[in-house]
Amino acid sequence: MHGKERFHNAMFSTDLRPHNVALTITLALLFLIFLIMFITLTAPPAQGQTFNVIYSFTGGSDGAYPHSGLTRDARGNLYGTDGWLGDSYGTVYQLIHNASGWHFNALYAFSGPPGTRVVFGPGGSLYGASFDGGNGYGTVFSIIPPPDVRENHWIGSVLYSFTYSDGAYPTGPPVFDQAGNIYGGTQRGGSYGSGAVYKLTRSGNTWNESVLYSFTGGDDGLNPVAVTFQAGDLYGTTNRAGTYGDGTVFQLTPSGSGWTENTLYAFPGGSGGGFPASGVIFDSAGNMYGSSASDGSYGSYGPGSVWEVMPSGGSWTFSTLYNFSAPGCGSSNGPTNAPLTMDQAGNLYGTTVADGAYCAGTVFKLSPPSGGGQWTYTYLHDFTAGSDGGYPWSNVIIGPNGNLYGTATSGGANGYGVVWEITP
Repeated sequence: MHGKERFHNAMFSTDLRPHNVALTITLALLFLIFLIMFITLTAPPAQGQTFNVIYSFTGGSDGAYPHSGLTRDARGNLYGTDGWLGDSYGTVYQLIHNASGWHFNALYAFSGPPGTRVVFGPGGSLYGASFDGGNGYGTVFSIIPPPDVRENHWIGSVLYSFTYSDGAYPTGPPVFDQAGNIYGGTQRGGSYGSGAVYKLTRSGNTWNESVLYSFTGGDDGLNPVAVTFQAGDLYGTTNRAGTYGDGTVFQLTPSGSGWTENTLYAFPGGSGGGFPASGVIFDSAGNMYGSSASDGSYGSYGPGSVWEVMPSGGSWTFSTLYNFSAPGCGSSNGPTNAPLTMDQAGNLYGTTVADGAYCAGTVFKLSPPSGGGQWTYTYLHDFTAGSDGGYPWSNVIIGPNGNLYGTATSGGANGYGVVWEITP
């Protein structure tokens, strides 16, 4: 008898007698149950989010390389700037959503590169700052909707051109007080050339600038990144200098006819963090959050961290919420220079410029601990620098439906960057 006949397989037997058929069916069912259990137990958990590219820039009349992130209006329409358009330097664009999808409108073309994302100010106009243009040291600009709502192109105007002694190279979008005055920071210029915080006050059709504070480049810091209002005071970060040379968190408080600067925290570098990348945001309790582009638990020139500064008995207490790992992408793979975003549950969202499995950046979420412990870090998307985009420098904004939106500066269908959406 041949071996093939001797070692008879009951499951795949050609013997179709009733007792063999029943045994075959039973064994097959047991095998399928085991297989399903194995797949279920060993499969990686689903992230629960869906990533979509809602617009890919073409490098033509729509511009390219969106760098500065997004702003949304009450209807959920998105607004942003990109960095290049033919012979000019970029556009302000709008993405409108309806039943058939997202539709792109170029609202305004620049003669100088837009440096910050645009934000809504008084009267429904968009405001921003350019890193160049004007006298060569940057401008603050606005664009207003056209009188005819059927027109797409908005009307732009330069509100102020910096001259260096009053500031140079504005960073971060403008912020507003209740009277409609404009505030912001400049990376350089001012009395000492180390950056300044400015105020623009409107008088008729003219905006008058005043310098609220000029940084010295010493213990008070160098290169202010951005400013934000909280309870009548201005807060921000400097990217360099300070007591240890690695940047500061500062406060500007109105004092008589001027403003007083207070350094709330001086970054020590190394494991204590350094070189803050973005401005700050606040939660409802008055705690401050920001990110550092370098240092952290991996020491000097590490990939950075997310941190919190809390008011405590008249002083401020610093704590690190999360240290980014170093997966071999280099020292510049940490948080971008865009501010963090917080949702109503206290979760923080942001982007990294060259982190992740493909070293092309990520979108991340940090969830606060319940009852003490560590914050939980979640990758929401790893960019591949392919059709999904790559190297985001964008803030993350939350839409009215809970979806997340942002930009990536390269990749996409045409290689010129994308606007993306993450749905829960």
